[in-house]
Amino acid sequence: MNKRRVSVLLIAVMALLSGCDESAQDPNVLLSEHQKDPIEALEITSDVDHSQFGYKQTFYVPIYSDIYTDRDARKVLLSATLSVRNTTFKKSLYINKIDYYDTDGALVKSYLDKPIELPAMATLNYIVEKEEDKGGSGANFIIEVEGVDETVKPVIEAVMIGNFSNKGFAFSTEGTPVVH
Repeated sequence: MNKRRVSVLLIAVMALLSGCDESAQDPNVLLSEHQKDPIEALEITSDVDHSQFGYKQTFYVPIYSDIYTDRDARKVLLSATLSVRNTTFKKSLYINKIDYYDTDGALVKSYLDKPIELPAMATLNYIVEKEEDKGGSGANFIIEVEGVDETVKPVIEAVMIGNFSNKGFAFSTEGTPVVH
């Protein structure tokens, strides 16, 4: 190949690679209303007086990033949507921690850099892509929430979907309070 062709090829490859912005590929960004990460959009930018809070709870949410089929113990990857819902009409729910753990209990990722405020009647949905297989069949989220009083208890669920051969399936799990 002559130098001109190599140069053109290198320029084309660099242009293609520079167009691969990871945030543009993130379904959480792509599917959000303003193409912004839904967690970052809810981050608290001012100080919150936590001494006024009378409710604090930690939840365990099972996530299956893969399951096994009965055929040759074949592993099927799943995508999951974590859903945290504030069920009050007037009070915000504050989320201090969203941590993702694998089957062995090792921390895979902490999703929060700062606490987030979930307004009254709002829902935070967050997608764990099918290709993210670090969690394994025993993956889970640990979510810590707090609010003014016991009436801000959230509903926390996860929905997993996948397919195998010509069959599709979906199932859900619920967050369970953790006793410290």
